[in-house]
Amino acid sequence: MAGKNARDAETKAIIGHLPSILRRDHVIAAYAPLSSEPGFPGLVAAVISICGTALLPIARTSADGVPLALQWARYRTGPLVAAPYGLFEPPPPWLPPSALGSARTVLVPALAVDRHGVRLGRGAGFYDRSLAFRDPAARLIAVVRDEELVDELPVEPHDVAMTHALTPGYGLISLT
Repeated sequence: MAGKNARDAETKAIIGHLPSILRRDHVIAAYAPLSSEPGFPGLVAAVISICGTALLPIARTSADGVPLALQWARYRTGPLVAAPYGLFEPPPPWLPPSALGSARTVLVPALAVDRHGVRLGRGAGFYDRSLAFRDPAARLIAVVRDEELVDELPVEPHDVAMTHALTPGYGLISLT
């Protein structure tokens, strides 16, 4: 999809699926989408309106530039602050990577995901390093456009499979 009207329609559709996916009594890990990603700009506000709070990621690197496992911040409402990589995040205090283990559902940004759960990210490896801290029973939901749900992607040994994909047109899809 291209253009502001198409992006707005994608966001509206993604947000429209959330009430059937999320539960108020569950901890949800989400993210603030970039302007080029489905869900921009309303995804976080929609998650908060349903769940009351969410964990949002904090991406940092080591002193020598190696991506670290994501830290997390409990977020309710209020402005997000500009962060590295063009991202937006809550201000401190931040929680350690292990905080992800409390989430029942993890919404994960993706450039594509295949029907086997292989996710293509931006290549830095923040989520690959972080998903080891998840609850093994948590749903891992890649948020993608309809055309970004593909039949097959190359898989690497460190890849953590997504359990679901969420697209504007198809809604929530179980992956195998």
